[in-house]
Amino acid sequence: MSKLKIAVQKSGRLNQNSLQLLKDCGITISNGEDQLKVSIPNFPLEILYLRNSDIPQYLEDGVADIAIVGENLLLEKQKKVAIVEKLGFSKCKVSLAVPKEIKDDSLSYFEGKRIATSYPNTLGSFLRKNNVHAEIHIISGSVEIAPNIGLADGICDIVSSGSTLFKNGLRETQVIFKSEAVLVKSLKLNERKEQILDKLLFRIKAVLRAKNSKYILMNVPNAKIKEVSSILPVLKSPTVLPLAEKGWSSLHSVIDETQFWNVIDELKNAGAEGILIVPIDKMVL
Repeated sequence: MSKLKIAVQKSGRLNQNSLQLLKDCGITISNGEDQLKVSIPNFPLEILYLRNSDIPQYLEDGVADIAIVGENLLLEKQKKVAIVEKLGFSKCKVSLAVPKEIKDDSLSYFEGKRIATSYPNTLGSFLRKNNVHAEIHIISGSVEIAPNIGLADGICDIVSSGSTLFKNGLRETQVIFKSEAVLVKSLKLNERKEQILDKLLFRIKAVLRAKNSKYILMNVPNAKIKEVSSILPVLKSPTVLPLAEKGWSSLHSVIDETQFWNVIDELKNAGAEGILIVPIDKMVL
């Protein structure tokens, strides 16, 4: 039976988040820490544990069918692959940073300067686009130390919280690219593997929708149901169930978590009481 081969980072935060997403999709994963390949018993899937920087090449060659990687890696490696779905985790930025005593935030500061980076293609493309001429020093490892030892005047690197920059006396000045984890596919998939990918993607989308949504319940006077319903940004229309107390109903719906705090005061002012917010495990449309 044909199996879809998915490449994930062998270790690190992206590895953990990737495996958790697959588990949330109902995929049973045995302990594969010491294995490079693990077969899944309850879905036509095979996991390849690979070094992060090698994954785009394996995808382009068709050795791996799909992968979960950072957009920043795809931009840097410039391989012929296709992004299938943005996954919303492992968010970061590829940014330029300078020693904190430098007060110049402009891109022109880097004209004629030395920049240390592990992302020479991304940085080079950005500098050319903005007509800035700088000397790129390629470093694989701790880029942040380069200005402190006199190797560079600034750096281009991944920034998440910014704490690493702060600890090394640096500050962010320019954001080159915003990145997150993405599901990517090889351009060499056959029809059968495309069908398996469609089934996996269906599960992934259900999980992602659930993570961004909450189930909301509230008690509403019957006379206020229409007004309250008009406030809620719902999928279709809310569910209304009569309460034991005459003249009142329980109104149920789904709401985007980011929108809840924007409408909570409106809901209360419209007469809603006893508002509950409940997590959603999966959401299939």
